[in-house]
Amino acid sequence: MNYLKYIFQAEPDLQEILMALLADWPFDTFEESPAALHAFVPQKDHSEDLQVGVQELAAQFEVTYRVEEIPYQNWNAVWESNFQPIRIDDFCAIRADFHPVQKGVKYELLINPRMAFGTGHHATTYMMMQLMSALNFSGSKVFDFGCGSGILAILAAQMGAVEVQAVDIEEPSYENTIDNARLNGVENQVQTFLGDLSVITAQGFDIILANIHRSVILAALPALHQKLNNRGTLLISGILLADRDLVLTAANENGFSTQEVLQKGDWIAAKLLKEVPGA
Repeated sequence: MNYLKYIFQAEPDLQEILMALLADWPFDTFEESPAALHAFVPQKDHSEDLQVGVQELAAQFEVTYRVEEIPYQNWNAVWESNFQPIRIDDFCAIRADFHPVQKGVKYELLINPRMAFGTGHHATTYMMMQLMSALNFSGSKVFDFGCGSGILAILAAQMGAVEVQAVDIEEPSYENTIDNARLNGVENQVQTFLGDLSVITAQGFDIILANIHRSVILAALPALHQKLNNRGTLLISGILLADRDLVLTAANENGFSTQEVLQKGDWIAAKLLKEVPGA
């Protein structure tokens, strides 16, 4: 499958805003650099409406861009060559299988990202893992909504979750999560699905992880509340700081209380608790 790469000439602060807005279209992968944002869209999902929308967005923020075609295999090689190990204090480290072992951490994850978003480098994934570090996953049932590379699902399994269900609407993410779960030896704990929230019929989750887009989280809050056990925990990210009040207010209106909020750059992540009237 070929991809188109949109290259926006923009400073880092503007890149964060563009990335959040572009996620409303079928862009499924983003790569940030000091002077440009690379946004990738499957060629099969490229449309005239998307082109017009990008033109209007570029005009609104006064940025220039160009488009390149990226063959699937070439993209894999480029992504891997740019993937560097990352460490979150002494809690965990993320590396590809061609990097040396990271010492002095409690958990080490092997992630070969391929076409999937979510390697720990982006602020949203980083903060999700920080929030996870304070939770007890032992014996828990976990749902990873929008699993990307599978990094959060795999970490949950390493931390003691006995069952992890992971879903993503993008086939490369679905495939990558399966591969990475196998690479980390947790394929028996992580069950991966291709599709949207409707393909997950299970309920009674102790913890739900949702590192996804604001609009998706807002639409899914009632269903996520229903899928959680009483007093279950929902971790959310993929939310711009400017949307903090909007999202947290909606969460409260859908039966969640805010327990903790982290901020990294222009992004936030939050720990929410399911509230049950009379419980």
